[in-house]
Amino acid sequence: MNISANRSLASGAVERSTARPVADIVLRNGPIWCGREEGVVEAVAIWQGRILATGREADIASLIGPTTRVIDLEGRLATPGLNDSHLHLISLGLMMDWVDAKPSSAPTLEALLAAIGARAAITKPGEWILARGYDQTKLDVKRHPHRDELDRVAPDNPVMLVRTCGHISICNSRALELAGIGETSPTPPGGLIEQRDGRLTGLLAENARAPVWAVIPPPTEDDLVNAIERGGRHLLSYGITSCMDAAVGQRGGFGEIAAYHRAKREGRLPVRTWLALLGDPDKSIVPQCYEAGLISGTGDDMLMIGGVKYFLDGSAGGRTAWMSKPYLGDDNTTGVQMMPDEELNELVMDAHVKGYQLICHAIGDAAIEQLITAYERALAAKPDPNRRHRVEHCGFSTPAQHERMIRAGIYPCPQQVFIYDFGDAYVSVLGEERGLKSYPFKTWIDLGLKPATGSDAPVCEPNPFPNLYAMLTRKTWKGTVMDADERVSIEDALQAYTEFGAFSQKMEEVKGRIIPGQLADIAVFSHNLLSATPEDILDNTQCDLTIRGGSIVHDRLGVT
Repeated sequence: MNISANRSLASGAVERSTARPVADIVLRNGPIWCGREEGVVEAVAIWQGRILATGREADIASLIGPTTRVIDLEGRLATPGLNDSHLHLISLGLMMDWVDAKPSSAPTLEALLAAIGARAAITKPGEWILARGYDQTKLDVKRHPHRDELDRVAPDNPVMLVRTCGHISICNSRALELAGIGETSPTPPGGLIEQRDGRLTGLLAENARAPVWAVIPPPTEDDLVNAIERGGRHLLSYGITSCMDAAVGQRGGFGEIAAYHRAKREGRLPVRTWLALLGDPDKSIVPQCYEAGLISGTGDDMLMIGGVKYFLDGSAGGRTAWMSKPYLGDDNTTGVQMMPDEELNELVMDAHVKGYQLICHAIGDAAIEQLITAYERALAAKPDPNRRHRVEHCGFSTPAQHERMIRAGIYPCPQQVFIYDFGDAYVSVLGEERGLKSYPFKTWIDLGLKPATGSDAPVCEPNPFPNLYAMLTRKTWKGTVMDADERVSIEDALQAYTEFGAFSQKMEEVKGRIIPGQLADIAVFSHNLLSATPEDILDNTQCDLTIRGGSIVHDRLGVT
């Protein structure tokens, strides 16, 4: 039992009184995994939203009073609340109303077109139909849908179908017309407008999609708040109590900052949220945030400004991640470079000097090289050994880049569920030599780079169990093993989902472990993850109970 650290509790009540506090909640009768170093205890006591004590049941029993709520775990595992260190909360909430184009719902092209057609049948002519989630490598036809096919099923509505990665869109003719995109439209820098035989296919990649987004009606503040609440409650159902919204400003501009604060004020912010401010040129909300004093660390445990995000490339599965060597195929493409070196160097330097942590998207090795170089320049000009600039995704980093990251204090922030969902696609577009070795998780851990993990939802489902399965097995959904040397233990995987997630946000002293004084964020799972097989974790495990700040915020069984 650990009572001594009670004095670190914010209220200081323990120091001022000789009476021992009575716990608000006690969890008992099940393994409680407190952290990678702390291991397993028998019971935990919660008081005033924080961990009061952990230890043996006999010792914790002395903290139980007449008002204490005692929860019998019945052998189930409790862990620190999970931290999805990279997802898009507003987009997740908004897209829960879109047509579901994921392979699990639409495994064939005809099923996908039927789903869009069904939505068109109940949508007024002229109104937009939005869909997301397809993966051409998983469709029966092994190709992207075509604009003519979307025209056929939705002739009276503009349609935008977004690939699962979020970096490629297929538009029908009405959507292209509204966006002013035709066969003679110039391809913007960092973008792609696909044509075949002199005719648009409807495929737009990266920056070329901006004119389409510009004519889609933007969400209202009510829409944004509803999305935050809906997406956040979905996360709680998986035991996720913290997340990073990885591109705030992408749909609602600076208004998304107002929506987040309104959601918090009205008690409609379900999860602790760390905000990554979109900084891309022409879409940046950083100047407004900086003028308002919103720099990294501003806020509180529930809502905090995290840092600035720039997109350097696209997605590997979509063949737009920027690689040093070409993808397989006849087009000899190396992907998409979103910004020239000079522009990125200037943007990174400006944000760094202003005090922002940087959390930039770079998947391909060429993009990672460009980003590390920009970070090194900024850190040399204004040293800060604890700034913790991040490489979001970091899918195809090299050993030489790892050494530079260690020296500079730069950290990878990957999504290991990409191995499960997209590993086969990586092999198909890059070949085995590069594809199988993507996202080298154990290598990062062994090097001390403290990789967090997440889902990039709505790119992947926020469901943590495929993510854990991928870390333990390195298997894809088809069973392909993506370099078995990169497998890790369940303790490593849980540390990535909890403590390393907190570290990536500079909050490891506040959350991420079940130790006295830290926030009482706890997840209880139906299976003991520490002893369950990877297959049981993937197929048969659910989150039964979620506690955030000492309050029960999800109760699947409704029996506590």
